[in-house]
Amino acid sequence: MASGVLVTRPEPGAAETARRVAALGWRPILAPALVLAPRPFAMPPAQALLLTSRAAARALPPADLPVLAVGEATAAEARARGFPRVEAAAGDAAALAAQAGRSLDPAAGPLLLAVGRGYGAELAADLRARGFRVVRRVAYAAAPAPALPEAACAALRDGEVVATLFFSPRSARCAMSLLKAAGLAAAVAGTEALAISPRVAEAAARAIAPLAWRAVRIADRPDQDALLALLGPR
Repeated sequence: MASGVLVTRPEPGAAETARRVAALGWRPILAPALVLAPRPFAMPPAQALLLTSRAAARALPPADLPVLAVGEATAAEARARGFPRVEAAAGDAAALAAQAGRSLDPAAGPLLLAVGRGYGAELAADLRARGFRVVRRVAYAAAPAPALPEAACAALRDGEVVATLFFSPRSARCAMSLLKAAGLAAAVAGTEALAISPRVAEAAARAIAPLAWRAVRIADRPDQDALLALLGPR
């Protein structure tokens, strides 16, 4: 019986997700859609640092600056990287902006928003609408992967994949571009798409058109624990 699960998350997070998929009894198949690379980063003066992803936390040098992280996983990464004062929001950009509105003072100084290249504009606009000055800085760049790993292609050709995990709208779009380029869109259409949020689910559904997933399921919360709960133990 097929047991393969495509993990489209980029490294270094993909390896951790793969271990957790394997612990549930499924066969993880690494198929990262993006390649991440840190960018040179200098800490400008700010009252607090806002982190929208674990990738951003990994890319930064530690600083004695209050941190608001988008969710618990990003908060844990920031603490592991040496940030001493870290608070977690409820898992998405809207929750992060709301948390900033509750716990920070627009008159106390600017907010430093560390993001991937091309990300964070909507969050910055939300924060500015709440009266904050925002300094948006690129901590890492995410580029489309050049191709899918051959092991992932072989698993799809052999009908071994039952589900695909999607963590962001961009990774869903890039993964489908790679699958279409490899001639494997029809193969993945017979699987389930498991999405970390409604936005990611919408991107995955649009990207596979004119084909369709066998099913699209959305995590109850925008975090990895809830996403993997969709899989459950095998």
